[in-house]
Amino acid sequence: MSASGPAPHPPARPADLDSTIHAPKRLAAMAILSGASEVEFAFLVNRLELAASDLSKQMTTLIDAGLVDARKTGQGRGSSTWYSLTDAGKREFNAYRSALRSMLDGPSN
Repeated sequence: MSASGPAPHPPARPADLDSTIHAPKRLAAMAILSGASEVEFAFLVNRLELAASDLSKQMTTLIDAGLVDARKTGQGRGSSTWYSLTDAGKREFNAYRSALRSMLDGPSN
């Protein structure tokens, strides 16, 4: 600690932002999922105003990264897909939010 107080913490760097989460559509989906235990596919389509095929692609990327789990219910036309954040997804989203906040706030004293 210096006479003027502790050294400021440098802001996060762009490299500190998870590129899988950072894409706008995936970021919006992660934000919604972070506020719920589980979210149905149709809700995400409507809320994010995306085509089903586009949302499916975005969710597959998040699933493949281990950030989101998918659970299917029913069969055929009556089936539904439900999504939830994995424990890793919760940790990564919180780290992403902290890094982004650090970038936006600048160095802290």
